[in-house]
Amino acid sequence: MKASRIAAAGALAGTAVLALSVPAFAHVSVQPEGTAAKGGYAVVDFKVPNERDNASTTKLEVSFPTDHPLASAMPEAMDGWKIEVTKSKLDKPIELHGEKISEAVSKITWTADGKGVEPGYFQKFPVSIGQLPEDTDELAFKAIQTYSNKEVVRWIEVPQEGQEEPDNPAPVLALSAAEEGHHGSSAADKASDSDDAEAAAAKTEAAEPADSSDTTARVLGVVGIVVGALGVAYGVLAGRRRTDA
Repeated sequence: MKASRIAAAGALAGTAVLALSVPAFAHVSVQPEGTAAKGGYAVVDFKVPNERDNASTTKLEVSFPTDHPLASAMPEAMDGWKIEVTKSKLDKPIELHGEKISEAVSKITWTADGKGVEPGYFQKFPVSIGQLPEDTDELAFKAIQTYSNKEVVRWIEVPQEGQEEPDNPAPVLALSAAEEGHHGSSAADKASDSDDAEAAAAKTEAAEPADSSDTTARVLGVVGIVVGALGVAYGVLAGRRRTDA
């Protein structure tokens, strides 16, 4: 009886934990591929799970922050989805790489050409964004998820610090500290640094075989001299033994 009660209590506790954990993973979220450092660029994934058993997710609309506009936002091409990027005029132009930008991406819409995100699955929607702001620790992206049965779920409630998570939280991207030596650097600068590093590595790799070959030749030369000397010594000793005999 005691064992049965313990098993029943364990099953009940497991069910409670599962019930509490499901909502945390059910909403639309955003995470960077790697890091999203202030002043830099990043590729972020909007993760969209299907919460319905009888309908597919056929449309996703993500609104970009207006208080910290992003001049560059390029979605990755995806099979089975039509992508539309909407830009809007800025109330106050922003500067990017020495140029004044008067408009920025305000929304990206993904519409399924086929089945979309079917029940029991999730999908990631990648976007390259930048230049990330330096005067905030996070960016909120309000999202609207539409199902094949015309149901619409609005993930637009921005979580507030010190308060419970809302029922329909908006995806929030946490920004890390600016990378040292790359503060406010552009993608082109990073590409240039990467090219320089690859060139240096190529030179090192090209030099290594030559050094290795020279060392090998020297070692073989020394070994040859030693072997030759041993052979001469052996011949002398053999000659003396014959003379003594």
